[in-house]
Order: sequence, then structure tokens, then C-alpha cells
Amino acid sequence: MSAAEKLQQRYTYADYAQWPDDNRWELINGEMYAMTAPLRLHQDIVFELARQIGNYLQGKPCKGYVAPFDVRLPRNDEADDKVETVVQPDLSVICDQSKLDKLGCRGIPDWIVEVLSPSSMLKDMNTKRSLYEQHGLKEYWLVHPEDRWLMVYTLDEQGRYGQPGVFGMDEPTAVQLFPDFSINWSFMAEA
Repeated sequence: MSAAEKLQQRYTYADYAQWPDDNRWELINGEMYAMTAPLRLHQDIVFELARQIGNYLQGKPCKGYVAPFDVRLPRNDEADDKVETVVQPDLSVICDQSKLDKLGCRGIPDWIVEVLSPSSMLKDMNTKRSLYEQHGLKEYWLVHPEDRWLMVYTLDEQGRYGQPGVFGMDEPTAVQLFPDFSINWSFMAEA
């Protein structure tokens, strides 16, 4: 089978689980997407957000995870090996412990943060936003490190994302899921 034929094939989690660990992939509706190594600024932001979120979640029932961490999104009740969507968000917060297993998370987290990279920006802003809305993700943050802004999507009563909130990083940003918690962006001044 040629490389072009492989790229046109539909894949499942069973295929994904067999791929070598030296490359990172995401699988969205049976299509494979290569992930590139992030830039240092991307990693600085993920590390600091994970620290703030982790500190906040101590003693609470929700758990936070950083990539690589597999989030399997079944369409129905199919077995894991038949699931056609597996993503690796930069940060995931899961409050329903029954979704967590030894493989990662099966089902949509409550909050996902993606730090945008040039190679994945369109996928994160369009494909994944639509995917997450379809699966009922309560809060989706897109962080633009270079231009220092943040876009926040939250589900409305109809289970849809309306217009996103767009915020600068000059003051803390409140987390809708946790009304007593805000992300402090002061670290960005040093980045």
C-alpha cells in the first residue's frame, strides 16, 4: 500500500494503538493527523497552566492531564478498538472519574486548553472546536502565544458554542467551569 493510500484509509483506535511511539498522532473521524514537536514558548505556557490548574484542583474530584494523554471520543457505545477519534489536547480536566481508565479518558473532558501552534492552528480552531462542541465539551480555551490572546468557547443551554469570548493576557481570566478560579497570565510578561 502506498503512502497516499495509507493516508486515505480510515483508522480506528486499534490501528492507532499499534503506531510507533516515536511520532505523535491524533485520529479524528478515522483520519490521521501528525503532530509536530511544539516550540519552547508553547511548552512554557502548557507547563505554567498545568501548574496553576494542578494547584487549584488539589483536594477536588477533578483531575488534570497534559499531552500526551489520549482522549477517546466514541460516537456511540462502540468498543475502544472501533473508536475513530482519539485526540491529545495540551491540557484536559476531567471531573467524571468514570471516564478515566488505564488508557486515558473515554469520553469528553469538562475543560480543554489548546495552545495554538502554526502547524495545528486551523485544526484546533475549526476541526477540533466542531468536534468538541458535538461531544459536549463544556469549556474550550484556545491560547495564542505569539499575539497573547485567548479565545474561550462555552456551551449554551442548547449544547452549542455561541460567539467565543476573546481576552487579552493583561489580566487574569476566569474559568467558567470553576467560578472561584482564574488563570494568572503574569508569567507571559517573562516569556
